[in-house]
Amino acid sequence: MRSLVVLPTYNEAENIEVVLARVRRALPDGSVLVVDDGSPDGTADLAERVGKELGNVEVLRRPAKAGLGSAYRAGFRWGLERGFDACVEMDSDLSHDPAALPGLLAPLDAGEAEVAIGSRYVPGGTIPNWVWHRRLLSRGGNVYASALLGLGVRDATAGFRAYAASVLRRIDLGAVRADGYGFQIEMTARAKLAGARVVEVPIRFVDRAEGESKMSGHIVVEALGLVTWWGLRRLAGRPMFPARSAQEAMR
Repeated sequence: MRSLVVLPTYNEAENIEVVLARVRRALPDGSVLVVDDGSPDGTADLAERVGKELGNVEVLRRPAKAGLGSAYRAGFRWGLERGFDACVEMDSDLSHDPAALPGLLAPLDAGEAEVAIGSRYVPGGTIPNWVWHRRLLSRGGNVYASALLGLGVRDATAGFRAYAASVLRRIDLGAVRADGYGFQIEMTARAKLAGARVVEVPIRFVDRAEGESKMSGHIVVEALGLVTWWGLRRLAGRPMFPARSAQEAMR
């Protein structure tokens, strides 16, 4: 199975070299796409230099910061155009352990699922050193999203996951609008609506050691608002995600 690890970056010069080396160690035959949103700290240049040494590392340069969801959509399209069998979402700050990549891809490779989520909330999943209120917000948000949208998933906000190309082709990536946590929830819901089997693989999630977190209160509020809107549409018997107009589809 040809797999592509998509790494969105913005000012990750402190981490990118280590991340790329560890991904290569975990997936010797895998490929990596760094999607850089115009990092002023030179992340893209550093990734290109390291990529030449490691092999099978490409850098997609974007002119400005456009959001996590946008970066992943661009990376998925890039992978689909080049015939990859699976695309992996993964943070570039070492909060996701590259050593877990083979286990995350295994259900897809075995044909057991089309989406594998690296989950903190299934048996074996852990989040060391999280304060209680952050854990409560995350668990509560996941319970709310899963119940309101009928996901049947314990960690719909997780950003460490693998998608089979087959399900990505069935999802209208151009219609996906959410970012951050909302993007992960929306992609989970769209994958389920597209008939994908979703499994959760336990992972150990740790806070970033270097650099600054890109997560903000705005992203949390966006996710809460979108989940509520989608859920109300579902409860009213309407499609969660309205079809795009002809004009929007052409953009």
